[in-house]
Amino acid sequence: VQLQASGGGLVQAGKSLRLSCAASGRIFSAGWFRQAPGEEREFVASISWSGETTYYDDSVKGRFTISRDNAKNTVYLQMNNLKVEDTALYYCAAQSRRTVQITPKWALEYDYWGQGTLVTVSS
Repeated sequence: VQLQASGGGLVQAGKSLRLSCAASGRIFSAGWFRQAPGEEREFVASISWSGETTYYDDSVKGRFTISRDNAKNTVYLQMNNLKVEDTALYYCAAQSRRTVQITPKWALEYDYWGQGTLVTVSS
């Protein structure tokens, strides 16, 4: 399975962007991570296979929303009220099977990774 992330761009602080992650086949739990220049990759949000359960890092809670459309094998990340510190390369990730942890937050729990899409937030 291949993941294709899209939707990144340059926006002003306070604006919104929606990222998409299209999978070439069936995926189970999915998530978004980001990596700012000079920083380590960090968890942003995850969603269970059904879409009923989500989990967010505190830094984005209340501003970002993760969702999915299983008919399209696509996962989304709606980002509102963007801040300069949200600037990063955003990666989507997915699991190849069901696991006990339905909203994983550790990179090692994921089997598939997209190539990343760049989000730049200006002040």
